[in-house]
Amino acid sequence: MKININSKLMTQDSKPGLPSSPSGSPLDSRQSVKIKTDRLSLHYGSFQALKDISFDIPKCAITAIIGPSGCGKSTLLRVFNRMNDLIPGVRVEGKVTLDDLSIYEKTVDVVSLRKRVGMVFQKPNPFPMSIFDNIAIGPKSYGIKDKQELNNIVRWSLTQVALWNDLKDNLKKSSLDLSPEQQQRLCIARTLAGEPEVILFDESCSALDPEATMKIEELMVDLAKKYTIIIVTHNMEQALRVSDMAAFMMIEEDKAGRLVEYEKTNIMFSNPKDKRTEDYITGRFG
Repeated sequence: MKININSKLMTQDSKPGLPSSPSGSPLDSRQSVKIKTDRLSLHYGSFQALKDISFDIPKCAITAIIGPSGCGKSTLLRVFNRMNDLIPGVRVEGKVTLDDLSIYEKTVDVVSLRKRVGMVFQKPNPFPMSIFDNIAIGPKSYGIKDKQELNNIVRWSLTQVALWNDLKDNLKKSSLDLSPEQQQRLCIARTLAGEPEVILFDESCSALDPEATMKIEELMVDLAKKYTIIIVTHNMEQALRVSDMAAFMMIEEDKAGRLVEYEKTNIMFSNPKDKRTEDYITGRFG
């Protein structure tokens, strides 16, 4: 059984049918690599959560990480901005680079890294403060104090997520009074205010209704024109609708999460190379 490809994807000439590069990577030779992992493994104490993961993530595209619960998708996502560092006993092996910078070198400024690689979480998590302050808090922490500059950042950030016209007259309103969809858009705007290059979305539509999910997906696609987007999702239809590349993960017998297959999304969903990938995306397990 094969999943039918969404007609929207089939009309995008830049995506389907491009040959693999000589290295075996599914990326086209014209695509720039933003993030690269090379034999990445991660341990929580004595437990190995990720094992030997190697793949290249393209710039200004959407990459979806899919797979059954517990296979390490969110752990892998948090590798890219070193959020796993906050967990005691974590150890990372292998190499992860951002624009050829090895992000796990001891000399790397983690605060600066997290500014370059922003994150939007599963549930909207606006700060319990005004809409304006939610956006301005990041720039202020980076040393921006000029009121007009902060005003411009807030306006620009809210405009990027299509909230400015709705909220411009209520910037002193508590962010907690917004709808769940508006709260998630606000969280994305807060991330954009930090001027990231990469945005990580960890199941960021799972708490939203279908209409709100569609709007956030449309926003992701629009943002990918300027930013590198990496999403974790259990929703196969969502991965097919929005992503350019798909990375399928599974737990092996040793309980470690591994990368089973990495391919252009439309190719993976129409003609997966691995039987396990086909079984997962067609709903036979997971």
